[in-house]
Amino acid sequence: MTQSVQLLGISNAIVDVLAHVDENFLKRIGAPRGSMTLIDEARAHEIYDMMGPATEMSGGSVANTIAGFAILGGSASYIGRVQNDQLGEIFVHDMRSLGVDVRTAPVADGAPTARSHILIDPDGQRTMQTYLGACTELGVADVTEETVGTPKVILLEGYVWDIPEGPALAAEAIRIAKQNGSAVALSLSDSYCVKRHRDVFAKVVRDDVNMVFADDDEVMALYEVSKFEDVLSAIDGSDKLFVMTRSEKGSVIVEGATKIIQEANAIEQLIDTTGAGDAYAAAFLYGWTSGKDLDECARLGTHVATSVIQQLGARIETNVLESFA
Repeated sequence: MTQSVQLLGISNAIVDVLAHVDENFLKRIGAPRGSMTLIDEARAHEIYDMMGPATEMSGGSVANTIAGFAILGGSASYIGRVQNDQLGEIFVHDMRSLGVDVRTAPVADGAPTARSHILIDPDGQRTMQTYLGACTELGVADVTEETVGTPKVILLEGYVWDIPEGPALAAEAIRIAKQNGSAVALSLSDSYCVKRHRDVFAKVVRDDVNMVFADDDEVMALYEVSKFEDVLSAIDGSDKLFVMTRSEKGSVIVEGATKIIQEANAIEQLIDTTGAGDAYAAAFLYGWTSGKDLDECARLGTHVATSVIQQLGARIETNVLESFA
């Protein structure tokens, strides 16, 4: 059996390719400012060749959470599909350099490694051109008792349900978790993902998972309500742990009869909100797996997310806990 860790993530493995561009570049490639567009392999190569100097690092929502968890000092592992190509090597090297145990080796065939071209204009706005590639080929064969091991928590990404074998591999991960006594956490990914899989997610939340990580739009989509207060009514009496972020309204943590309302921290300047929820989840889970109470977990999540939104990029700084009181 693979050595146990605190947290295992299963998700779409994507390399973020970040570059500073001007508005003329966006016009040249026909990308509306601030948009996220799915592109094919040929277009991905074309845009990559047109870009200037870029920073490349492991990305994707749950992968960001796993990386952040490791940076904070937690022990983490990861399952995701990359190709044995330049970007696949970057993804694996980046995660392993942070101490993450990547349990799926790059593959020699199939689609190239997924990448998101993140084009940052002078105002800090991000425009994303994303090619999903190899990450959609993650399969049931990648999720075994050996690769899963016995983590304290398994974190599943909602986007996994979008890939062909996603529902089956998620079910297998949940089966192994229940067998081994691991907790299961579900990140709802985005409200459109929730709407695509609402009935399945509702069943998984009811029957299989122990924790739900979501922002207010995502959890309102899950319960098909238009007000956040109605979510609180819908989950009243549930024994699940709901970790719900609300941007400038802070966050709300609910578990059974316990409800924690955590206010947002004041900031000097909002730079980039990308990855804030991923950072919050990383810090919250770091606290939870370390035996902290829910109140401190919420304060940890808020502190780290506040740091991330005041910088460019979703990667948590290594010294972020030094200022946590």
